[in-house]
Amino acid sequence: MATGEVALGKPAGAAAESLAASQPSTTKKVVNDFSIQVATVNGSGSQSANSVLLKSIFSMGIPVSGKNLFPSNIAGLPTWYTIRASKHGYVARKKEIDVLVAMNPETGREDMLSLPAGSAAIYDQSLNLKQYRQDVTSYPVPFDQLTAAVCPEAKLRKLVKNMVYVGVVAQLIGIDLQSAETSVRRQFARKPKAADLNWNAVKAGYEYAAQSLVKADPFFLEPMQATEGKIIIDGNSAAALGAMFAGVTVVTWYPITPSSSVVENLIGYLRKYRVDQDGKATFAVVQAEDELAAVGMVLGAGWAGARSMTATSGPGISLMAEFVGLGYYAELPGVIFDIQRVGPSTGMPTRTMQGDLLSVAYLSHGDTKHVFLLPASVEECYQFAIEAFDLAEQLQTPVFVLSDLDLGMNNWMSKPFEYPTKPINRGKVLTKEDLDRLGGFARYKDVDGDAIPYRTLPGTDHPRAAYFTRGSGHNEKGLYTERADEYQEVMERLARKFDTARGMVPAPELVQNGKSKVGLIAFGSSDFAVRESRDQLKKEHGLETDYLRLRAFPFSREVLEFVAAHDRIYVIEQNRDAQMLSLLKLDLPVKELSKLRSVRYFGGMPLDARTVTDGLVLQEGI
Repeated sequence: MATGEVALGKPAGAAAESLAASQPSTTKKVVNDFSIQVATVNGSGSQSANSVLLKSIFSMGIPVSGKNLFPSNIAGLPTWYTIRASKHGYVARKKEIDVLVAMNPETGREDMLSLPAGSAAIYDQSLNLKQYRQDVTSYPVPFDQLTAAVCPEAKLRKLVKNMVYVGVVAQLIGIDLQSAETSVRRQFARKPKAADLNWNAVKAGYEYAAQSLVKADPFFLEPMQATEGKIIIDGNSAAALGAMFAGVTVVTWYPITPSSSVVENLIGYLRKYRVDQDGKATFAVVQAEDELAAVGMVLGAGWAGARSMTATSGPGISLMAEFVGLGYYAELPGVIFDIQRVGPSTGMPTRTMQGDLLSVAYLSHGDTKHVFLLPASVEECYQFAIEAFDLAEQLQTPVFVLSDLDLGMNNWMSKPFEYPTKPINRGKVLTKEDLDRLGGFARYKDVDGDAIPYRTLPGTDHPRAAYFTRGSGHNEKGLYTERADEYQEVMERLARKFDTARGMVPAPELVQNGKSKVGLIAFGSSDFAVRESRDQLKKEHGLETDYLRLRAFPFSREVLEFVAAHDRIYVIEQNRDAQMLSLLKLDLPVKELSKLRSVRYFGGMPLDARTVTDGLVLQEGI
C-alpha cells in the first residue's frame, strides 16, 4: 500500500462485511481539508445538532466555518448546513461537498447525485441512496431505530434524531468524543435533562458507527492548535456588540430577514449592561410600524443628541429613501445597518447578495451621496459599528454599514474583540461656553474649510444656540431660501463634505507583492473567497495577483493609485449589475476605465473561490 493511503479495518459482523465488500479498499487520506453538508427539513431542530458539529471541530483546534442555507417561507421545506474544515484556514464556502449527511427524503436523491466521485454519504437506510451512485462511499444508518432506543418520548424523537447523526459523523471522521460532549452540554447548558438526552443520542450514533460501519472514505480530522484563543460568533451579534460599545441609546427597527438579529441581540446586551443601579433602563428600543418610521425616529433622536440606529435589509432601504434624503440635506446623524439579501422585491430573503450598493450610495431623490462602510469579517462588523457612530456625528449625516446575510447570520471564527479605548467623538458640537466665546454661529456655514459645519444640541442654554433644521431650501444660516446662489452654495458644500469623508472612512486594505500586472478589487464577505482564489491562481496557473479590499465609500486616494499601478483590474462582487464597478467608473479618471473588468456571482449562495478563479481564468485566457 502506498504512503498516505488508509487501510480498512475488518468488518464487524455480517452486515458490516456486506457493506465493506462494496466500498473501496484503499484511498488517499484527506486530513482537515474537506466539507460536510447536512441536508434536513426546516423546523426539525437540526440547528442545535449542526452547531454541536461545528463547535466540536473548532474545539479540536481546526479552522472551521458553517453556513446555514434555509428556506424563507414555512417549516417542512429543505434546508442545508455546510461545515468546512480547513487546515489552511480557508473559511469561504467550498463549492464541492465531500461528506453528505442526507436526512431529508425529498432531496436525498438529488443530494446524492450532486456529490463528486470519491465523496461519502451518510443517510437513513430506508432511503437506499446507494442505488444512485457506485462511486460514493455509502453509510446507511437505522436512525429511527437508534433514536427510539434512547428517546422514549415519541414527540421528541424528531429533534433527538439529529444528535444521532452527530455521533455517526463524529465516529467516522474522527471528532474527539470529549469535544462533542462539551459542545452538547454547552448547547443545552440551561437544560440539564435535555443535555443528557442529546448526549445519549450522540453516543448511540457513535457506538453504532464504531460497531457496524467500516471506514472506507478518505476524510479524517486530527487535532490542531489553529483556533487557540479564538471565538465563534456571527456578524449580526458582533455588530450589536459594537453598537453597544459605541454608546447607542436609541434603537428603532422594523423586523426583516436577515437583519432582525442585530437588534434582537442588541436588546439582550442593553438589558444586561445598560441598566442603572435602580434598575432603570438607560436606553430606548422602539419597534416602529415600518422602516420609514424607524429611520425617521433615528434621525429625530440624532438631531436631539442621542446616538441612534436602525437595522434593515434591501426592501427596508427602499422605504427609507425620503427620510434619508432629509438626513443628508438637513445634516442629521444616524447609523443604518443594511444586512443585504437577494432582491429585487421580496427576492430570496434567506439568500445572500451584495446588491444594495448603488441604492444606498444615492438613496433619495435629487443629488445625494451617502457614506457606507463595508465590513469583511465579524471583527470588522464590531469595529465598523463603533466607527459608524463616530463618523455619523463627525460628518453630521446618515452612515450605513453594509453587511450581508452570509456574514451577518452565519458563524465565523475570530480573535476576541478589543475593548474600545478611544473616547467617543461627537464632532463639531458647540457648548454654551463656546457660544459665549463666539457670540453665535451659522448652522450650515463652512468655517474650517472641511465643509463640515458646527451644530448645537437642543436644550443648550444659550439664546443663540437655536437654529432652523430644514429639509426645504436653506442658506448657511438655516433660513428658508429659493435663491439659486444660496441653494447651490449649500449643495456644493455638501459635495465637498463628501470629499472630506474620503480621508475619514476606513482606508482600503492592500495585499500586493508588486510583481503582477493584474489587480483584484473586492469587498465584504467576498474577501474570503478572493484570498483563497489568489492561492488557486498562483498554484494552478502561475498567475500572481495583487489585491485591494475596499472598506468604505467614498473611495480614498489609495484606490486610484492601485488601479493606476496595474494593467488589468478585476472587480469581484456578488450582484448581477456590477454595482461596485459602476461606482468605481463614476469615481476614477476616464483614462483608467478601460482597465476595469468584472467577475460577478449572483446566485444567492455564499461566494466560493472556484467561481472566482474560473471567472478570472476565462477572461485572462489562460
